[in-house]
Amino acid sequence: MYNVKSPKAEEFINHEEILASIEYAKENKSNRNLIESLIERASDCKGLSHKEALVLLECDQEDLNQKMFSLAKEIKQKIYGDRIVMFAPLYLSNYCVNGCVYCPYHMKNKHIRRKKLTQEEIRSEVIALQDMGHKRLALETGEDPVNNPIEYVLESINTIYSIKHKNGAIRRVNVNIAATTVENYEKLKDAGIGTYILFQETYHKENYEKLHPTGPKHDYAYHTEAMDRAMDGGIDDVGIGVLFGLNMYRYDFAGLLMHAEHLEAYKGVGPHTISVPRIRPADDVDPSEYKDALSDELFAKIVAIVRIAVPYTGMIISTRESKKTREKVLKLGVSQISGGSRTSVGGYAKEEADEDNSSQFDVSDTRTLDEIVNWLLELGYIPSFCTACYREGRTGDRFMQLAKSGQISNCCQPNALMTLNEYLEDYASEDTKEKGKKVMKEQLEFIKSDKVKSIAKQHINEMAEGKRDFRF
Repeated sequence: MYNVKSPKAEEFINHEEILASIEYAKENKSNRNLIESLIERASDCKGLSHKEALVLLECDQEDLNQKMFSLAKEIKQKIYGDRIVMFAPLYLSNYCVNGCVYCPYHMKNKHIRRKKLTQEEIRSEVIALQDMGHKRLALETGEDPVNNPIEYVLESINTIYSIKHKNGAIRRVNVNIAATTVENYEKLKDAGIGTYILFQETYHKENYEKLHPTGPKHDYAYHTEAMDRAMDGGIDDVGIGVLFGLNMYRYDFAGLLMHAEHLEAYKGVGPHTISVPRIRPADDVDPSEYKDALSDELFAKIVAIVRIAVPYTGMIISTRESKKTREKVLKLGVSQISGGSRTSVGGYAKEEADEDNSSQFDVSDTRTLDEIVNWLLELGYIPSFCTACYREGRTGDRFMQLAKSGQISNCCQPNALMTLNEYLEDYASEDTKEKGKKVMKEQLEFIKSDKVKSIAKQHINEMAEGKRDFRF
């Protein structure tokens, strides 16, 4: 039976409920009155259920689809404004004991070179990332209790936070590692992580088990219930996602939203972030095998409806996607993007030779961080390197209260501008710096509080004297 508050994966992600919701949506795909009422109700930024969101996804009337896109833009602007948070992935190790058929790190792949960074190599990677201007990282590692035990991850986090190179510093480390125990989540919390991220890949249990034929990840329930254990371990912010293209997109879209509903109903806090990756080419993986790959048009619609259904969540898109696709979905709901990314182990400090390829997947957007910052500025966005909420304790339910009310912008706008100014002062090319200063001058005037505006301007002036790391 479907039970959003159940601790059991097969009850809060209920197969029969998903199938019934998909059928209901198909029956109502041309129901203008229903669809218009859902769009109208969603305009209050309080979201929609998975069943209601599926109706919007199925909608076959172009004028109503355009209304959805317009609403998604309005909601994103109201809650996140023009701010786009920047981050980069850092791959620690590609040793893995799982048999995931869509990932080149799977245990049976003999083509890929296996690597694990030493702490000194991590230091080199972090310095390279700091020299780009990054302040926020997402740690990635395969599941291997011998090569990548929790102790290795904890030591690596400590190393990353300890490195201060010139004016650089990594201020937030998010962690994307395999499902683990409450005890290990407590250790990650104590290590000072930001968000714990874990993708479900697919919520369809039978397909999930086929895609993960061997290894600990084969256990569907243990994996799907990981976010509950993470919150039991004291981690306030969790990030969920599916890998679109592995399964029927409607099914995974519904499961993704049901997972968000479960976290809010059962734990009191929905997901801090939702990621929407699509399967990409990689060593030993051919995306053409997956018949459910999404078109660009359908992908954009999914992004828009996730933004409408879960308005408070941050939405993440990686360099898996092209410049063209990223530009489109930034308008529709995405609030965080990676820049200058490498998906190989040790790819920042030293570029890999082709024969040493250790990448998890091919990157579509290969631009440098500065090129992406420059591009965002041209589009009218504020590239933000802010990590203030995490460091000021605005996490979990405290962050959600501010996000849902729209009050988060009172902190985010000045923090985004101050961290952008840090980037411009320390790392930007002359062209990017010129564009950035112009955007900052304009955007500072949009800060509603005269007091906050005055303090922000004062801190920006102090940065010219060499001071750093101001935050509200």
